[in-house]
Amino acid sequence: MAEQEPKGTKKWLLLGGAVALVAGGVLAWWLLQAPADSHAEVAHLPHDAPPPIRRGPPKATMTKVRVQLRQALEAKGFKARSPIFMRIFKKSRELEIWVKKGGSYQHFRTWPICFFSGQLGPKLKRGDFQSPEGFYSVARRQLNPHSNYHLSFNVGYPNRYDRAHKRTGSAIMVHGSCVSAGCFAMTDDKIREIYAMAADALRGGQRSFDVHIFPFRMSAANMKRNHKPEQEAFWKNLKEGYDAFESNHKPPKVRVQERRYVVTPSR
Repeated sequence: MAEQEPKGTKKWLLLGGAVALVAGGVLAWWLLQAPADSHAEVAHLPHDAPPPIRRGPPKATMTKVRVQLRQALEAKGFKARSPIFMRIFKKSRELEIWVKKGGSYQHFRTWPICFFSGQLGPKLKRGDFQSPEGFYSVARRQLNPHSNYHLSFNVGYPNRYDRAHKRTGSAIMVHGSCVSAGCFAMTDDKIREIYAMAADALRGGQRSFDVHIFPFRMSAANMKRNHKPEQEAFWKNLKEGYDAFESNHKPPKVRVQERRYVVTPSR
């Protein structure tokens, strides 16, 4: 004679299954809350470069990166978790981080950009293969430790200026790997250092850090050498922000008024 199933067993099995289903749904929802990378929205990656899936480095790896960064910062007289300021130059493929020391910011390190898509000039619309130019800001909510491209942060495109000019597109990142659909790809090793500095500055009390993206270093000679009539007014406006920082190594205050940037040097 077969054994009878204890009373209530089926009820508990059904309840357990329901709980597992709800838990799975909650986990899926949480994973989807990580900021999207632009490559998930714009399907124009090279056919021979499929999107890599590397959702962040191990904790031990980032601990080692932070130890090395702290030693490098201290060697130059900086303190870990100090406020930072970032500049990107497209033509020379460089990303700089400046660290606050006393009343101004001093250059800490420059990383080569592995790849960005498009030509010199601003991003105008979704899917135009362009990387943006302008004055952006990154807060903690824009960091993505679960990026498909190892680690990433959203630069904040489109900003108020972009929207005033009806520019479209979204989720423009600085990230790992070496493929781009409008983002700035730094390779995995380099984005670990950049991301760690960004995250630590925000944890240290900086509410957001500025990211100024330029077509090139905007000296008078470079403005003449890279002259494009269609970009002249826009680039002259960007040069105001470039010159303001160059004058005192303090990120200027930037606002948008009447569809242009208004730059006020920091005192």
